[in-house]
Amino acid sequence: MRWIFALLILVSVATGPAYAAEPVQAVLITGASSGIGRHIAERLVAEGYYVYAGARSNRDIAELSAIDNVQGVRLDVTKQAEIDAVAELVRNEGRGLHGVINNAGVFVYGPLIEIDESELQFVMDVNVFGPYRVTKAMAPLLIDSAGRVITIGSVAGLASGTMFGPYSMSKHAMEAFNDALARELAKFDVAVSLIEPGNFRSDIMKNLQRRAAEQRQRGTTRYQAEYDSFAGFAKPDRSAHQSPDAVADAALHALSAEQPKLRYLVTPNQAETDMAMRAVLRRAKQLNQEHPYALSDEQLQAMLENVE
Repeated sequence: MRWIFALLILVSVATGPAYAAEPVQAVLITGASSGIGRHIAERLVAEGYYVYAGARSNRDIAELSAIDNVQGVRLDVTKQAEIDAVAELVRNEGRGLHGVINNAGVFVYGPLIEIDESELQFVMDVNVFGPYRVTKAMAPLLIDSAGRVITIGSVAGLASGTMFGPYSMSKHAMEAFNDALARELAKFDVAVSLIEPGNFRSDIMKNLQRRAAEQRQRGTTRYQAEYDSFAGFAKPDRSAHQSPDAVADAALHALSAEQPKLRYLVTPNQAETDMAMRAVLRRAKQLNQEHPYALSDEQLQAMLENVE
């Protein structure tokens, strides 16, 4: 009988415990209570990560914390005290921090010659200074783990148009943020990526109609037709849009790949991909127009083929 007990002990040591091991890599996601942030959080948990999920309301924090291997944390990206408190919590819990996903964002639209400065400050405070504040506060933890910084940008950061100025300005700023940060953190083996989604299912439009109505009520507008036209497009119910599975896939790749990409263009269809690529190429064409050092079409093609 002794040999049976010995064999059981050996099998136990070889196979480990019957229960699942605690995830070994922790990730912080801002704006994780709904939409794309919530989708990414659930995907990462399914892949074995531990998620610190940022939210602002007690209800959302409790709901997130009810998910296995998710800890809801109070995190308004415009409040430095809350950001610092999360950094201290993560440090004290001892899991380390493998990655930060800067997802929290707001959408403000309106003509630049009419929109209140307070509205512009609002979108910049969340969409630009939010990622800056969070990344800066978490940088020591990320450097310790040679981790990852991922920011959710937008195809609207590649091109803009009527009424999109405030939002596109904030997302275009993330292009520069991503490129500079990637170079600055490379010396610490911290990889940096920007995910640029098209139109997926999210909650970003929920408060848009109310805020737009308040903006119009402050006075007359020269852009009533544009407001009315966009109101038909920007419906709070985005259930007809595709689920952001592809965005979560990109986030997972950026977190786990040995060589993550600097940019991930993630669109739900070919039309949005074409629109984004045309916007980038249009800017290159405009830059190359009528100056002493303009490149020929052949030179442009060669440069495109060889650019890193």
